[in-house]
Amino acid sequence: MENKILVIGNKREEKILRAKTANFDFSKSSRKETNELVARMRRIMRAANGIGLSANQIGLSLRVFVAEVPDAHGGVKFYAVFNPHIEKTSEETVSYEEGCLSIPGKWGDVVRPARVTIAGFDKAGRPAKVKAWGLLARVFQHEIDHLDGKLFIDRTKDIHSSEADDRIRGKDGG
Repeated sequence: MENKILVIGNKREEKILRAKTANFDFSKSSRKETNELVARMRRIMRAANGIGLSANQIGLSLRVFVAEVPDAHGGVKFYAVFNPHIEKTSEETVSYEEGCLSIPGKWGDVVRPARVTIAGFDKAGRPAKVKAWGLLARVFQHEIDHLDGKLFIDRTKDIHSSEADDRIRGKDGG
């Protein structure tokens, strides 16, 4: 199994990144295979210093993403969401600089709803719903965009390069 993150500079890889993913079918994977997929995605995301990763970023047309975001208590919360969709968004929006593991060295301000409610399934196939705000809401929206074949560069008019990748690396890595 390859652990490479696809990038838009490669035409074949960009085609995969820009395609809408297929729903994850729990009946076609054993619990062990599903757990291994989540563990693999988490490992790849962490190795790249990301805070989010969608399955299509590693070449899998599956509607699943993982995210690991600091919480309000100084800890870190890990999410693996299957077949996610945005159920509700706030009218209030926030502009925030985003980057992406599939678009290395590029950044841009993206306006998104400040709060979202997403629904999907956990890795055991149980329905899950999460209300999110702040960085977590941003990461969820960014990853669901990936699963729909959209990239942050489609949502910003202000793309810039950064020599000092590491200064912003933790802002949005999915």
